[in-house]
Amino acid sequence: MSDDQVSSELKKMTMFIRQEALEKSKEIQIKADEEFAIEKSKLVRQETSSIDSQYEKRFKQASMSQQITRSTLANKTRLKVLSARQELLDDLFEKARTKLKGFADDKKKYQEICKNLILEGLYALNENKVAVRAKKDEYDVVKKSMEDAKKEYKENLSKEIAIELDEKNPQPEGCSGGVSIVGTNGKVDINNTFEERLKLLETDALPMVRTQLFGKNENRRFYD
Repeated sequence: MSDDQVSSELKKMTMFIRQEALEKSKEIQIKADEEFAIEKSKLVRQETSSIDSQYEKRFKQASMSQQITRSTLANKTRLKVLSARQELLDDLFEKARTKLKGFADDKKKYQEICKNLILEGLYALNENKVAVRAKKDEYDVVKKSMEDAKKEYKENLSKEIAIELDEKNPQPEGCSGGVSIVGTNGKVDINNTFEERLKLLETDALPMVRTQLFGKNENRRFYD
């Protein structure tokens, strides 16, 4: 083989090797680009998922925080409203206590009130003999009330009853008025003083008073 032929063959082999190298290099580059794209996509998905997870977590935390804040504010507002209502009711009953002392000023009207309080005790005790306790400075009025009650009791039930004034155990001077009716040899005491009746009113009539002042409670399911 001549030198020209050898040179020609070497050129062909060189060109073939170079072509092979170029194609191989191109394949490697394409594969590298594909792997890079896959890895990049994987990283992007991971980061996106991480961001979404963090956002969801923070959103839930923010939502929970808002719910807690709303609930706290609602409770504080409710407590303020309840406190204001209770203050109003306390003031209402306190004014009622103050007015109680004036009931005894009208002797005729007070005599009728005491009569009805005594009658209530007589019907409740249903005994043949009872005692009445009153304030010392009201003995004269209460004695008249006792006679009126005794008469009406007989008219209504067609039977006699003995009523005596218990002067050994008078009502305290600070009492606003009213009487106590004592039976069963002092064992049963029906306290019909004004203070005690107002206490009962506070307990028994308070739900009705609340409804009259503030309206029906829509959140309440059961009523007495």
